[in-house]
Amino acid sequence: MRAPDDPYYDVYLTGTVFLDIILTGLDCAPVRGTESWARGMGSSPGGVANMATALARLGLRTSLAAAFGDDHYGDYCWDALEQGEGIDLSLSRTVPGWHSPVTVSMAYEGERTMVSHGHEAPPPEPAPDRPPRSRAAVASLEPDGSPWIAEAAAGGTRIFADVGWDETGRWDPARLADLAHCEAFLPNAEEAMRFTRTECPRAAARALTAYVPTAVVTLGSEGAYAVDAGTGEAAEVPAIAVEALDPTGAGDVFVAGFVTGTLAGWPLADRLAFAGLTAALSVQEFGGSLSAPGWCEVAAWWQYARDARDQDPAALRRYAFLDDLLPTPATPRPLRRAVPTIGFRHA
Repeated sequence: MRAPDDPYYDVYLTGTVFLDIILTGLDCAPVRGTESWARGMGSSPGGVANMATALARLGLRTSLAAAFGDDHYGDYCWDALEQGEGIDLSLSRTVPGWHSPVTVSMAYEGERTMVSHGHEAPPPEPAPDRPPRSRAAVASLEPDGSPWIAEAAAGGTRIFADVGWDETGRWDPARLADLAHCEAFLPNAEEAMRFTRTECPRAAARALTAYVPTAVVTLGSEGAYAVDAGTGEAAEVPAIAVEALDPTGAGDVFVAGFVTGTLAGWPLADRLAFAGLTAALSVQEFGGSLSAPGWCEVAAWWQYARDARDQDPAALRRYAFLDDLLPTPATPRPLRRAVPTIGFRHA
């Protein structure tokens, strides 16, 4: 849905890239004083790379301004994103002498526990004067705000925002000041309720429309709920039942799906359904960024769902809009997936 005078980039992101090491197939949480063996393991770029990869795999021209470690992990992540996913890294940089941040994610019982290590990257020298022109940008709201958000919005970029967990426990709505520049805010249910001092995620979504035109609250296994402040429209879509291998990065994939549908001009309920579908497909693979689906994976699911006898026809009608969107059957290009190591030596 690009217009001739649109910016070249569809989406701009900024942040730090981690190396993610994902352990799956654990029967239970690690127990103190014991050794646990995982039946599966994968390595992949993480951090802001989760969102960037999910966007790129849905066909959006993605520009990423990120800090990369000056080590083999950093080289691997750069190659995986630039060469493997086609993400534009011209605004990114490698920080001399800085090692890549690392996150170890342990998946069990449908959830995950993460342990991270890293040091803050030095400020860029020189810093870009302003973000590139893009149709949209995805931001993670910070307590002190991010000057680039207001600047990008003033230039016509549509801002989509999420937020991290408030370690201070204050959950001060003043932290949401940048929402004045945003088109949509996509927190999870717990974050939304804490910021709005409500006890119901749907009430929290309605309260958030005082700050932002579209509030989307993810409900975990129950799906997602959204409210459009301008029209008063509300939409709720249940989650798709899948066998979850690893939920790492599913929230980022959800946001990427919602951004894709918004830029394409879809109705609110279709955007919500598509975002939930892409997130559900991602948890069936392990590894945050490299678990993200592309259009061929969406098409394969839709073909399976329509032909499966155990599917509820009424529920499937929610996804009928896919018929006009999906590519004709073709042999897909294999997507990179998380692997146990970052590379083998060639003989």
